[in-house]
Amino acid sequence: MQKFVGYVRLVRPINCLMMGFAVIVGAALASPSELGIFWQNLVYGFLTGFFLTGASMAINDYYDREIDAINEPNRPIPSGVIKPKNALAFAFILTAVGFVSAYLTSILCLFTALIAWIVLVVYITVGKRSGLPGNLLVSTCVAIPFIYGSVAIVNEVKTNVLIFVSMVFLSNTGREITKGIVDIEGDKARNVKTLAVRFGERAAAVVASVFYLSAVLLSPVPWLLNIVSLWFIPFVAVTDFGLVASSILLPRDYSRENARKIKNIVLLWFVFGLVAFLVGVLAW
Repeated sequence: MQKFVGYVRLVRPINCLMMGFAVIVGAALASPSELGIFWQNLVYGFLTGFFLTGASMAINDYYDREIDAINEPNRPIPSGVIKPKNALAFAFILTAVGFVSAYLTSILCLFTALIAWIVLVVYITVGKRSGLPGNLLVSTCVAIPFIYGSVAIVNEVKTNVLIFVSMVFLSNTGREITKGIVDIEGDKARNVKTLAVRFGERAAAVVASVFYLSAVLLSPVPWLLNIVSLWFIPFVAVTDFGLVASSILLPRDYSRENARKIKNIVLLWFVFGLVAFLVGVLAW
């Protein structure tokens, strides 16, 4: 029983569920009218996101086992509940199940899943300590499930999905840079070359704000292209207001405490942005 719980903790089920759900959201954005027709693709897509995320979590814990022995000694590997080689074997099984689920959807989905898995592994093994390149890899990992959902339903990346993914990519990169301000002391000790470590908290705050504002600049595009309904506007306005406010407040106060607050509240703006696209597409 202890080992079973250890394996469950190893994959972080909440993260897996979130990525599986992101696939369904991407499908809903692409073609809400066809969700019922291609419900099997949604099931396989959810399973792909779930199992590949679980595999990445296991691989992450394998590579971080020495750091976790100091910072997170209760994690399954450093606590001795799961042996390192068993964690890798488990990750291999999860990866295989994820790829099979993708193959059962379509060859294009399998190709997309393979790209996602490569990006995840590159980030875990070499990108995590690279600073901005690592931030970009994380944002790519966050964005790909939405792309996968679109591919699973319509075999292409629809325009509204592409715009949403671009906004997610930009705003999440800003959040990752903000997170670097929060974690600056620990990152210095581990030689993680974030923007905050290399150029200071103020410079990192300014760059993060640029990414937030870049996402805001994209927000009118779906309305201008007439691919969302009028209901898109009030929800995306909340997102825009929040991101603009964050981009103003962060450079003014780039303390660790304020950066932590902004990093957390940006997630709320993400939710409003997601609702904006869903409502805008469903009503349209």
